[in-house]
Amino acid sequence: MTDKTADFGYRTVDAAEKAGLVRGVFTSVAARYDLMNDLMSGGVHRLWKASLIDELRPRAGQHLLDVAGGTGDIAFRFLDALGDGERRGESGRVTVCDLTEGMVAVGRDRAIDRGCLAGIDWTVGDAQALPVADASVDAYTIAFGLRNVTDIDAALAEARRVLKPGGLFLCLEFSRVVLPLLDRLYDRYSFQVLPALGRWVAKDEESYVYLAESIRRFPDQRTLEARMKAVGFGRVGHRNLSGGIAAIHRGRRI
Repeated sequence: MTDKTADFGYRTVDAAEKAGLVRGVFTSVAARYDLMNDLMSGGVHRLWKASLIDELRPRAGQHLLDVAGGTGDIAFRFLDALGDGERRGESGRVTVCDLTEGMVAVGRDRAIDRGCLAGIDWTVGDAQALPVADASVDAYTIAFGLRNVTDIDAALAEARRVLKPGGLFLCLEFSRVVLPLLDRLYDRYSFQVLPALGRWVAKDEESYVYLAESIRRFPDQRTLEARMKAVGFGRVGHRNLSGGIAAIHRGRRI
């Protein structure tokens, strides 16, 4: 054990072990990850991701880095928003970076099926040490991935490093419910229904127990805003979705 520890759901683990544990979770669920997202959210995750793309406002010539985006959901939506020509790589470019090789493999297969391999670069890498040059991308997105990193502040600092001056940071993540009564219903759903779905569909209950626990360990909206400001982001703000079940955080590299 090192002196540094990290949360893995409700467990405290050696910080050096967390990435491997997270990789194990997503290797296990990769094949059914997209199906589980639809089942868990009743398809609402699609509306949340559409809201993220609305915030991004894709434009021709834009280079997007999508972190923890292994199966390609955000990348495909970005290219679709640009149009058919851009999907063939004639404009707009996406670099997808994910910690888990199995997730990237699923994303590549989906890209082949959709005929948009030319518009996307796929790479395996860590959000805390991105294989991306300084000030090289126009926008950075991370959807439902930030809570899985070992050191959130390091990942935020890396996001700022790779963005061009004025570049846009967007994080879509489960957050803190702000509507009365909804929080109790959501807790019951998270700790009873999600693990059962994981057991029946993904054949992996434990990974979906981790999912519920990791959501509760993630900073609330105001705390995450403060941490974004602390690493140098400006024009920081957030927008709650579905009563705070999820939220989009945004900031600019100033």
